[in-house]
Amino acid sequence: MREKRSYGYEDQDMGIYDQLTLSPVETRALKDSPLDLLYGPDEQIPVITVSNFPALGKLAAMRFIEWVQDHPGGVVSLPTGKTPEHVIRWVNRLVRTWDQPETREVLEKNCIDPARKPDMRSLHFVQIDEFYPIQPMQKNSFYHYVKQYYLEWMGLDPQKALLMNCQEIGIGPDQDLETIWPDSTVDLSLRTRQAVTDLERMQQGVLSRIDDWCQQREEAIRALGGLGFFLGGIGPDGHIGFNVRGSDHFSTTRLMATNYETQAAAAGDLGGIEVSRRRLVITIGLGTITFNPDCTAIIIAAGEAKAGVVADAVQGPVSVGIPASALRTLPQARFYITLGAAKQLRRRQVSLLVRAKDYSDEQVMRAIVDLSLQLNKPLLELTSQEAEQDLMLSAVLKGRPEPFADLVQMVRNRLIESIERGSTVYTGTRFLHTEPHHDDLMLGYLPQIVRSMRNPTNDHYFVTLTSGFTAVTNEFMLRQLEGLDRWIHSKVFETLFREGYFDANNQEGRNRDIWQYLDGIAARNEEMRAEGDARRLLRNLMEVYEESDIDAIADRMTELKHYFSSVYPGRKDPGAMQRLKGMCREWEAETLWGYFGWQGSHIRHLRLGFYTGDIFVPEPTVERDVVPVLSLLNEVKPDVISCALDPEASGPDTHYKVLQAISEAIDRYVEMNQQPDITIWGYRNVWFRFHPCEANMYVPVSLNMLSIMESAFLNTFVSQKHASFPSYAHDGPFCELAQQIQVEQYQMLKTCLGRAWFAEHNSPLIRGARGFVYLREMKVEGFRETAHSLRKSTEDA
Repeated sequence: MREKRSYGYEDQDMGIYDQLTLSPVETRALKDSPLDLLYGPDEQIPVITVSNFPALGKLAAMRFIEWVQDHPGGVVSLPTGKTPEHVIRWVNRLVRTWDQPETREVLEKNCIDPARKPDMRSLHFVQIDEFYPIQPMQKNSFYHYVKQYYLEWMGLDPQKALLMNCQEIGIGPDQDLETIWPDSTVDLSLRTRQAVTDLERMQQGVLSRIDDWCQQREEAIRALGGLGFFLGGIGPDGHIGFNVRGSDHFSTTRLMATNYETQAAAAGDLGGIEVSRRRLVITIGLGTITFNPDCTAIIIAAGEAKAGVVADAVQGPVSVGIPASALRTLPQARFYITLGAAKQLRRRQVSLLVRAKDYSDEQVMRAIVDLSLQLNKPLLELTSQEAEQDLMLSAVLKGRPEPFADLVQMVRNRLIESIERGSTVYTGTRFLHTEPHHDDLMLGYLPQIVRSMRNPTNDHYFVTLTSGFTAVTNEFMLRQLEGLDRWIHSKVFETLFREGYFDANNQEGRNRDIWQYLDGIAARNEEMRAEGDARRLLRNLMEVYEESDIDAIADRMTELKHYFSSVYPGRKDPGAMQRLKGMCREWEAETLWGYFGWQGSHIRHLRLGFYTGDIFVPEPTVERDVVPVLSLLNEVKPDVISCALDPEASGPDTHYKVLQAISEAIDRYVEMNQQPDITIWGYRNVWFRFHPCEANMYVPVSLNMLSIMESAFLNTFVSQKHASFPSYAHDGPFCELAQQIQVEQYQMLKTCLGRAWFAEHNSPLIRGARGFVYLREMKVEGFRETAHSLRKSTEDA
């Protein structure tokens, strides 16, 4: 039974959505949502908004179950990756426990008939996409993912599954992927140019057969009537499947190249951008998805990182630059998103504000700053007429009694106060700087750290909470081992070995590793740097393998070189390799802080246990993850604690889990020690940015500081120098993106306050600023509220 609902836009042409038909599951979800299904005239596709990531997965799972009940034997296509984690868990749980009373209660609550158990084995399954070339049994192939999570866990029938097994697509019985594509590089120009070598002639034949296979796959899908149910995520460029920005809306199943954003997003799956740049993809097309006009096509998106592409897909024009706009021809197309992913849907944000009656100073500041930046006008030049024409600001002003001019002055004063707070010089302060990964502090707020270091009465401790091994490639490890090869049997190392330099408890030796490396940087002497690198790697190998014999270590190195050169990139490493890779990251962090004079006693590595490298990682626990942080707090007794403070992401990621562990540890520390006056600095780096209204401490950054940041990053974070796991927003090392963000934040403030405010300021610190770092300063109670709010938006809490 379907419910038809009208949303009061009868005077507007809403096309196929004029009279929306909702399923019972959607009707219930919409009733529970704070937002309506469609906000005209901006929105061009229906959207159901939920509170958090698990709720998103639950809604998609319920809608899938409902659809299967109504369409036994139907054709479904489901996504891969981390986004469908809760969808998979919910469907698996419901199907396996269907007849249990608790499950029946959940089903009924979500308007699903428990008397009709869905026949999962009746379904035809269509794999959406796959990297090419990739061995099907690699655990980072989508083929492997589909077999494990959909065919095995959900119980779909393998005989009715249209999969993408690269070993069987276009390849003859006596051929294999490694022989055809020796370096995993596919030259698509062979489709049109003449082959020159025997290898190219073989590759050309394979490409032709792959194209034939793609056409036959398209025909097979259409012979089934097309897709009946499509569930997908949305990529950083807005891609659906691997239909990247620029894809034809009538595209079919094909082998194709991707763009940089997609390659960057895939780097984590494939073991680095060096690998993902070489990979092509096979994907069903946008025309494949929309071929069946009755297809239920649902795009799920969670977190503020997706807000931009969601806004384009929902509010933008129909364009090949917006792949999801192709779905607007389907009456049953939907977006299911979290509140974070709805951040840039304008009318939804206004509706939430009016519904909550949230006319706070922060909301006023957000709306007025946004208008200033939109019009590229200083705050004091904004007019009441311009304010009334702005959707959000006009709504905010209706909830405030003050004249517009007074509110503008209030916002201006807050900006100036935040700059003054960020210019404060600290004395006699003990800082505990925490980071989820080893370069988060540097990329987040290094200028503030360095400025506070200049006063010798301050004390600084630096702690990384995870091992960070997933950011180290096998190629990097091979280069490190080859470097140690040159030194391990040298007279220099023999002497150091006899002196006990490499003994596990020799802290001075560990510090001397750092000094040797930094001396090499200062002298521009690669040999000195290489020796420092080699010293630390030998020390790490001795610790990991509990070996003190040089020959035994040399044998281990031979084994490691074979391992790192033979395993496929992106494979989950065994524990010893994970530890060794993590220690390489720890060494880099120690050389960074050694750059500024800090030794090992002030640099800590907690290696919290929730960080496993699995696609679906465990939640933090008190004993395993909170107690180590609490112990460090009791040891350091800090006055200021920093913490990565990201907004809602696509589920409980590493930064979020570290935040929750730190928050719990601080609560226990304050309760144990009766010390409520701790200051917390929340920071963000290259992954997310504060809006000026979300921060209250703007730290000036000079050209000199930008130069220091770049030099220090490139000289110490060597494993990240070539950006193997980059941001999709920038093709290059993270230090360049951090500088770009800091400069953009300066430009925002210059627009709001006017050029003259900076140029004529009486402080050279402000006059010399060419960038700004945004921080959020809080006391314990404010931090606790922030952490709890994030937990509500990320978990079912």
